[in-house]
Amino acid sequence: MAVADTVDPDGWMVTFNDLMGRIAGRFGRIEPRRTATAYVRGLLSDLDRKNCWNLAEHAGLTGPQAMQRLLRTACWHTDAVRDDLRDYVIEQLGYDGVLIVDETGFLKKGAGSAGVQRQYTGTAGRIENSQVGVFLAYATARGRALVDRRLYLPQHSWLANPMRCAKAGVPEQAAFATKPALAAEMIDAALDTGLPTRWVSGDEVYGQDPRLRALLEQRGVGYVLAIAGNRRVNLDGTDRSAAGIAADVADRHWHHYRAGQGVKGPRWYAWAWARIDEPAHRARQRDTGGC
Repeated sequence: MAVADTVDPDGWMVTFNDLMGRIAGRFGRIEPRRTATAYVRGLLSDLDRKNCWNLAEHAGLTGPQAMQRLLRTACWHTDAVRDDLRDYVIEQLGYDGVLIVDETGFLKKGAGSAGVQRQYTGTAGRIENSQVGVFLAYATARGRALVDRRLYLPQHSWLANPMRCAKAGVPEQAAFATKPALAAEMIDAALDTGLPTRWVSGDEVYGQDPRLRALLEQRGVGYVLAIAGNRRVNLDGTDRSAAGIAADVADRHWHHYRAGQGVKGPRWYAWAWARIDEPAHRARQRDTGGC
């Protein structure tokens, strides 16, 4: 018989108020600070839909205006709150963690939200009208939590249209960046703060970008990044496809690990080890005579 986890409501509120108190100084006025507290409590609730209308109703407000002001026009230090969150996450989850980069989509009905367009999103599993954000998570044996974020802004439908950007509140200095480039910005910033990181993980979107891999090698951080099966890599001095190398691995060398529960049941992955050399690594060998 499974035993359900129980939560002490009073203890939970003490922890929640302590956390919100840590970021209280990031708000210049008491009104947005109170709204932020109500907003976060709403996000942590069991509401089916969590838009400004529903969150305002959950907080006992007469309308969504306060929530909308918090997100659009209120003056508060968003990046400083992010830094406070990162410090709290390290305190709770401990050191010796792993950084994970991934993107997710937010389905939208209109065209006014910054970065929205018809694009593929894993949230729906197809092309939909959505925003896409790239996120950085920190994970240890004790749990995982998000520690940074970047909004993906499409080049042609958004950044090439200054009037549309201005209307949506996109800063004038905003420049186009690919999803791997956004990931690199967040990883670089996290490492600069001294975030204790053993290695970095990401799917094929990030594994295919040589600049991201080069950044991690320059920073001396290991990585596990997926690549396409048709990507050419060097094994024992011969360029071969990744799929071809995998096909030659004997069954006894594969290890199967579960990566959590998916929408269709447990997600199992097979792993095998092979030493490959990237072009940059081979170039260093030629330059230094190393191995």
